[in-house]
Amino acid sequence: MLTTAPRPGALLPEPVSGAFPLMIFDPADGTAVGEVAGVGADAAARAAAAAGAAFPGWAARTAAERAAALRAIAAGLREAAAELAALTTRETGKRLEESHAEVGFSAGFFEWFAEAALAAEAGAEEAPTAPGRAFRVRRVPLGVVAAITPWNFPLSIPARKVAAALAAGCTAVLKPSELTPLSAARMVEICQRHLPPGTLTMVTGDPIGLTAALTGDPHVAAVSFTGSTRVGRIVAGQCAERFLPAVLELGGRGPFVVGAGADVDEAVEALMVAKFRNNGASCIAANNVFVHRSHYDTFLERFTERVAGLRVGDPRDGSTDLGPVISAAERDRLAGLTAAAEARGARMWNGPRPPAEGCYVRPAVVECLADDPLWSDEIFGPVAAVRPFTDADALVQEINGWGYGLGGYVCDMPERARALAGRLRIGIVGVNNGAPNNPRVPFGGFGDSGQGREGGMPGLLEFTTYQTISEPA
Repeated sequence: MLTTAPRPGALLPEPVSGAFPLMIFDPADGTAVGEVAGVGADAAARAAAAAGAAFPGWAARTAAERAAALRAIAAGLREAAAELAALTTRETGKRLEESHAEVGFSAGFFEWFAEAALAAEAGAEEAPTAPGRAFRVRRVPLGVVAAITPWNFPLSIPARKVAAALAAGCTAVLKPSELTPLSAARMVEICQRHLPPGTLTMVTGDPIGLTAALTGDPHVAAVSFTGSTRVGRIVAGQCAERFLPAVLELGGRGPFVVGAGADVDEAVEALMVAKFRNNGASCIAANNVFVHRSHYDTFLERFTERVAGLRVGDPRDGSTDLGPVISAAERDRLAGLTAAAEARGARMWNGPRPPAEGCYVRPAVVECLADDPLWSDEIFGPVAAVRPFTDADALVQEINGWGYGLGGYVCDMPERARALAGRLRIGIVGVNNGAPNNPRVPFGGFGDSGQGREGGMPGLLEFTTYQTISEPA
C-alpha cells in the first residue's frame, strides 16, 4: 500500500502550483513506497518568506513556551513511533529495529533542546559595567535557518537541526533528501501541530536547485547542511557570498584503532556496531580499521567469523542483521570497490551472499594497501578495510594527515585509549565503544569534515549571535 506524503500546501502556508510527483521506492524489493510533491525555486522562496514572517513572533516567545512546544513534538513522535519506523525502513532499507531506535533518538533531540532552551536563558551573561555606562549583552536568534539533510538518517538528522533552531528562537525551512522525504514529511506534520504557522516548512525536489534557492534567499539567515565534503564546499561557497553562518557536517573516514592493550573480543563487538550500524551508511561509521600487529591474526579470525555469520535480507525481519543499501547505484559502487581491491591482489573475506533481488551488498572484510581506493575513500557501506600497525606515533600522523576528522574509535586499555584519542584531530571519538553519539554532546568535525557543531548546548548556540545594548547609567 502506498503512503502518500502531504501535498506542498500542507507543509507550506498556501497551495503550490507547478508541483510534480516524486515517487519513492523500497530498496529491498523495488516496490513503490509512496509519493511526495516536488517543488521548485518559487516554492522555496515562499517557504523562506513564510518562515521569515513567523520569525518575530517565535523569537519573542519565552524559553519556557518554546520548550513546551518541543516537548509536545517529542511526545508526538513517540506516539507515532510504529508508523514512523515502518516508513523509515521502507524508504531507506535500514533494519526495523534501527528505525525504531532512530525515532527515539529523534524525539530525544527535541527533549534535549527543550532543556537547552531553558538552560541558555538561565545562563545569560552578566552585563559588564563602565563609568557612566550600562551594558546589556545577550544572545539573540539569527532568523530563518535552512536545514538541508541527507538520506541515511531521514528522521534524526532533520530533528537534530530543526530542534536546535527552534530552541534558539529561529524558524526553519527543511529540505530533506529527495530519496527519503516521506518520514521527514511526517515529522514536519507532527511539528506543525505544535508550532505557529510558518515556523517550520518543508520543500522537496531538485537538490541542487532548491539548495541554491535557499542559500540565496534574503529571508534565510543561516544554513545547516549535512552531506559530502564535495557538496559541502559548494554550499559553503554559496553561503560565503552572503556571509551566512553555516554549520557543515561533512564526510569522514572513521578510523577504528585496536591497540596493543585491547580486549580482542570487546573490540570486535564494538567494530560490528561501528561498521555495520545503518547498513554501514553512517558518517561516523568505522572506515579504516587499524589493528596492532600483536593482535592482527587473532582479530582478523574473530572479526571475519562474525561477518560471515551476518544475516542479509529483509530489513523488516527481526532476524536480519543487514538490509539493502539505498539504491542500485550505491550497490554497484560498493561492488566495484571490492572487485577492484580483489583484482589488485587484496586478501578478502566475504560474508553471506545477499538476496539476488533488491539493492543488497555482500558484506566483506578487505585487507587494503594504503593507496587502494577502498582505503582512501569513505566507504559508506557494509565493507570493512583493515590493515595492521605497530607504531602509534606513525598512526596518529597518518590519521591526522588525512584532513578528515569527524568520528573515530580507539579500543585499548582505558588510560591508553583516552591518551591516543586525545591526539587525534577528530570531533567525536568512541573509546571502547562503537556508538559515541548522544543529543547532549556536540557533534561535528575538524578540517574537511566540516565546521560548527550540532547537539549539546553548542548546537543551540550555533543559531544565535551576540547583541550588546549600551545606555547611560
